[in-house]
Amino acid sequence: MFLTITTTGTPEQPATDLGYLLHKHPDKAQAFSTSYGTAHVLYPEAEAGRCTAALLLEVDAVALVRRGKGKGRGGAPDAALAQYVNDRPYAASSLLAVALSGVFSSAMKGVCNARPELPGQARPLRVEVPALPARGGPDLVRKLFDPLGWTVTVEPVPLDTEFPDWGDSRYVRLVLESDALTLAEALRHLYVLLPVLDDAKHYWVAPDEVDKLLRVGEGWLPGHPEQRLITSRYLSRRWSLTRQATERLELVRLAETDDSEVEEIDNAVEAETETEEKPTPLAVQRREAIVTALRQSGAARVLDLGCGQGQLVQTLLKDPAFTEIVGVDVSMRALTIASRRLKLDRMGERQASRVQLFQGSLAYTDVRLKGYDAAVLSEVIEHLDLPRLPALEYAVFGSARPRTVLVTTPNVEYNVRWESLPAGHVRHGDHRFEWTRAEFRAWAEAVAERHGYGVAFEPIGPDDPEVGPPTQMAVFTLTAQKEAKAA
Repeated sequence: MFLTITTTGTPEQPATDLGYLLHKHPDKAQAFSTSYGTAHVLYPEAEAGRCTAALLLEVDAVALVRRGKGKGRGGAPDAALAQYVNDRPYAASSLLAVALSGVFSSAMKGVCNARPELPGQARPLRVEVPALPARGGPDLVRKLFDPLGWTVTVEPVPLDTEFPDWGDSRYVRLVLESDALTLAEALRHLYVLLPVLDDAKHYWVAPDEVDKLLRVGEGWLPGHPEQRLITSRYLSRRWSLTRQATERLELVRLAETDDSEVEEIDNAVEAETETEEKPTPLAVQRREAIVTALRQSGAARVLDLGCGQGQLVQTLLKDPAFTEIVGVDVSMRALTIASRRLKLDRMGERQASRVQLFQGSLAYTDVRLKGYDAAVLSEVIEHLDLPRLPALEYAVFGSARPRTVLVTTPNVEYNVRWESLPAGHVRHGDHRFEWTRAEFRAWAEAVAERHGYGVAFEPIGPDDPEVGPPTQMAVFTLTAQKEAKAA
């Protein structure tokens, strides 16, 4: 991932003043650690007449996967592969924007203690980005940079030079030139617009991103003709944050028009003193629904299949009605975390006799799973490839055969209601699929028919009249005839 900034000068105002502005000496090559790799700053040329500073970002792909956005939500079957095979090390994105702000933070703020007169001076600037993902194509690139005083040269990168009929890729080569901007203004434009063109961020967009956007966009964003698009994409299309930013930007615009301060305009309503009640997280609602269904079934001995880090096991332990709770997961790391969460090593003898954790794969039959009153598969099936579902089905319904089985899974129809979830994406990068209500019902009814269970369906979370609930739950109950035959 590469970006260069070039300026020209004269003997009286040498181009090497760029080193003062960037706080990086032209005679040195420097390296800086970032959360996702190493940023290198070097000067391919440094003469009085012309000086070029280059930022080279080496992305650590493994660190990117371990730390998450990508917490990138991938599309189903190839999501795991996409974590490792992607354009993040090569194409300018939010990774490069964050490196810019980290390595050139003083320059972006317009601070230069050694030469305080330099930051406020406009100078000839040429910025080159060899590989820039541009969702919207060259036209959008021009719409974003033209109003800011840049002369824009944008060249689409073909998918394959050997096969021109395939057309252009979504990447472009970008050259920006201007004589009327300061270096600080140029860096702030790049910091915001690089991730906007990529239309993705590698980190979770929290509410404080609104303050960051308004701070970096001061002086140019309120009046930009593409302000709404910039705001929406920069905030990862989170509707509430976008609305908040838009309202504040409009106040800034009005204040500038009226030659007054924002505080003078935004004083019609006193600050609210009431504290809004926070909604119950969906994960908590899911656990509450599962516990209620287990109580109604009369289960005392319960399996948590795919127990993860033990949140449900911990909840079940608080209810003495559940006399034996077994958590099963294929991941030893998850079981270790669950053991710490439950404090098994410090648990009293009576309480410890009620809980057990062991490793196991739900793709295989396991005699240890037989004889229990109920089994829970909470947000598990969507993590399996579809061809492996029949193996799980037989291991649970055909071999273990608890009297009650609870299965929860996301309702993909509800995804349009998540403000932070881009259209067409699943909720988690490891989800191999997400079903509609009809698809889940068809699968569950077929499983029940094959193995002698009855099945009912319950919503979890707010039940939207158009798209249903965020989570759907199937409650399987072994029919009396089949239960007697099994006994």
